[in-house]
Amino acid sequence: MSVELPSSEPPLSKDVGVLRAGWGYASVSDKIAGIVLAGGFGWRWWAAFLFTFAGVLVFFGAMAWLFVRGVGIWGVNVPVAWGFAIANFVWWIGIGHAGTFISAVLLLLRQRWRTSINRFAEAMTLFAAAIAGIFPILHLGRPWFFYWLVPYPNVMNLWPQWRSPLVWDFFAIATYLLVSLLFWYVGLIPDLATLRDRAGHQRRRARQVVYGLLALGWRGEARHWARYETAYLLLAGLATPLVVSVHTIVSLDFAIGNTPGYHSTIFPPYFVAGALFSGFAMVLTLAIPLRHFFGLHAFITERHLANAAKVLLATCWLVGYGYAAEIFTAFYSGDQFERYMTVNRWIGPYAPVYWSMIACNLLAPQLLWWRRVRHSVPMLFMLSLVINIGMWMERFLIVVSSLHRDFLPSAWGMFYPSVWDWAQLLGSVALFVWLFLLFVRYLPAISIAEMRELVRESAQGKP
Repeated sequence: MSVELPSSEPPLSKDVGVLRAGWGYASVSDKIAGIVLAGGFGWRWWAAFLFTFAGVLVFFGAMAWLFVRGVGIWGVNVPVAWGFAIANFVWWIGIGHAGTFISAVLLLLRQRWRTSINRFAEAMTLFAAAIAGIFPILHLGRPWFFYWLVPYPNVMNLWPQWRSPLVWDFFAIATYLLVSLLFWYVGLIPDLATLRDRAGHQRRRARQVVYGLLALGWRGEARHWARYETAYLLLAGLATPLVVSVHTIVSLDFAIGNTPGYHSTIFPPYFVAGALFSGFAMVLTLAIPLRHFFGLHAFITERHLANAAKVLLATCWLVGYGYAAEIFTAFYSGDQFERYMTVNRWIGPYAPVYWSMIACNLLAPQLLWWRRVRHSVPMLFMLSLVINIGMWMERFLIVVSSLHRDFLPSAWGMFYPSVWDWAQLLGSVALFVWLFLLFVRYLPAISIAEMRELVRESAQGKP
């Protein structure tokens, strides 16, 4: 489905997301709300929906079989006790970081280019963090006892082990999900009221009732806007530290151990930079098809995509610094086991994965130095896919290559993923896309209220 703008509308300004004064409130609302309310998404949306739903069934089928047979269906063994599940967990948490960064940090920094991409980036955060939370639970061995991680009053005097990284992960993910959900929902309230009113005009009673309940009685009064802006800024201030804290806690799952390849003080900033790197890559992966299939070129401009590409280039160098610091520390420390682990990544059995990771995460993004590449939509889309694959390889290498050769050669082993490992990885991707398709079907993918605010500021001649 593509909702075309009226031909009388003036062209877009080249500024970042700012519409010229000729744009009216009605045209912005018609364009964005029309995607949700007009219906008739077409065969492409239905084909993608049914295909990803089949992947969701595979994902839940693999989980059901895991509950029946246990983690032995995976490729994990001794010494590689962590495999795809933990790599997937770290990868999905990283993808969820860009949404909070775009929404909270860029809001506090008054970066206006966030307006066109913050709404679906926030939704991306929720879906990615929820999927990430599944994998540590599946890795428990007895996942039906996951509630033991919660400090609830009980007669058995059973309390969480606060020195366990698993408990840290539980509280980090739960806090991240809760704050991100509140931040996303508060920003959505004015748009829900717009959908409620327009659904009433189109005589869609069921949708009007649902959107009306979710809008919490919003009428657009001055006191509503004052309280909304206060709450939104407070939640942004609360969410900003989460950008750093959540993936820092995830990195400590590894850094507190003495295992060569894990025990590194560079991990917290290195993991945060990697999370932003993969997160912004996923923003481009979602923004480009969304822009193309729903005719949102007027709102997600090439300037927005180019700005995201610049962030990718900057975080690419931060990730590269992390790689270099890890190698330097291994050799400078004089620890023969750290040194061997590093060389083993270069020439060992997982060397093809390592060099593919370097190509995807360090070499390919260097194309973004050229303005023509930053403004080429197909190139950006391909690069975003390459980076997402490369960042998953990085997580796989951190988890597996640090474990597969223990201190004694007699304890060496290889990790070979089983079909169930692949089913849960690909199934989780299908679940993510499926949830995103539902999101764009029933909720505005771009903030109507913030876009109309840009119209007002543009009409008043504000820069």
